[in-house]
Amino acid sequence: MKTMMRNLLLATCVGAAAVATTGVAYADSVAHGDASFLKNAAEAGSMEVEGSQLALNKASSADVKSFAQQMIDDHTKAAQDLSALASSKGVKLPEGPSITQKAKLKLLGTHEGAKFDADYAKSVGVKAHEDAVKLFTKASTDAKDADVKAFAAKTLPTLQHHLEMARELQAKTGKS
Repeated sequence: MKTMMRNLLLATCVGAAAVATTGVAYADSVAHGDASFLKNAAEAGSMEVEGSQLALNKASSADVKSFAQQMIDDHTKAAQDLSALASSKGVKLPEGPSITQKAKLKLLGTHEGAKFDADYAKSVGVKAHEDAVKLFTKASTDAKDADVKAFAAKTLPTLQHHLEMARELQAKTGKS
């Protein structure tokens, strides 16, 4: 009976220690919504970089190629900042675009010439940046973690500028 009580007490202590450790781990991580934002932002940025790399190879317009290069440069820098932030919060980011985004990029890659330019401006330019502006606007006001909120607020003006540029590019490529 004494051995059974000792084992029960030991099991209770081990269980309490596991709960305490788990509680500490969650206290150091970000809220589910903030982690979701970080992951969605990583996928969106990856999609824009991959789509823009495609544009450097397939676009017929110098304006499209110039826009694509700026998207690669800006989104690669933002991805580095995002990766550092996510790492500091214990969030593992996806390594590329979502499955849906990959499918859209694959379809985009089937186009050539002026059709490619127009579709790139519409999908990777305007649509992707409209979605990103919504995502970052929400996080800049609603994120629970101060660092996540600050990252979203700091990045938002660049995304808004990209959206303006994308709309101008879309007007030049003739597809609205």
